[in-house]
Amino acid sequence: MLKCRDLVEHTDALLAGELSRRQRWAVRLHLLVCHHCRRYVRQFRDLLRSIPRMHGKAEDAEVDQVMQRVREARDD
Repeated sequence: MLKCRDLVEHTDALLAGELSRRQRWAVRLHLLVCHHCRRYVRQFRDLLRSIPRMHGKAEDAEVDQVMQRVREARDD
């Protein structure tokens, strides 16, 4: 079974529909038992949906800054 860390690494592929059938099954099984990851996936999906409404296309520097903060938060 997937661990929470594994699920976090697969969330973007899950929401993009890029997981294999086996990977989707493993993710869904994990989500059935882990309410923390269900909340994480829901918040991640909501964030992705809201980004286009925030402003126009993000500059490369903005994307880099956000990704750096995500990496830092994940490492903590």
